[in-house]
Amino acid sequence: MRYAEAPSASGDVHVEAALSRVWTLVTDIALPARLSPELQRVEWLDGVQGPAVGARFAGYNRHRMIGEWRTVSHIVELEEQRVFCWAVVDEDGRFGTPSRRPADRLATWRFELGPEGTGTQLRHIARIGPGRSGVSLAIDHMPDREEEIVAFRIAELRTNIEATLRGVKELAEQPD
Repeated sequence: MRYAEAPSASGDVHVEAALSRVWTLVTDIALPARLSPELQRVEWLDGVQGPAVGARFAGYNRHRMIGEWRTVSHIVELEEQRVFCWAVVDEDGRFGTPSRRPADRLATWRFELGPEGTGTQLRHIARIGPGRSGVSLAIDHMPDREEEIVAFRIAELRTNIEATLRGVKELAEQPD
């Protein structure tokens, strides 16, 4: 698969907890930083303190191959207890021309929730591109290995997604 194809990784889990409880967890932007080896911390921007379409938050990341960097995420879709989606942009120009536009996103992350039996079905999706990212830098250095580089990154994202889903499930299913 090539970068221009906007490849994605996803995972699903059944959580034996109320939809409202799972929703509260997945819309807490600080939670993935507790569960992900890459995302280190987050903070709301522009004085906002909660999820709303158009709200922005900064993410501080670390990866063994490319070091540390900051991204800014724009919440682009929010459907109460159904969908929480954000576009990640490179406002600082770490990977190319700086941009604040969600259309230039380097990745899109999404949670989808729905009732299932006595609990909640939770899906987590990450799609890379179309904007430049750390993957783009690697491809610049080894264009003949693009498909291998993209496959490696998708595998990393899948691992991170699975860790996040396990963490959400564990937290949501804990007794009050």
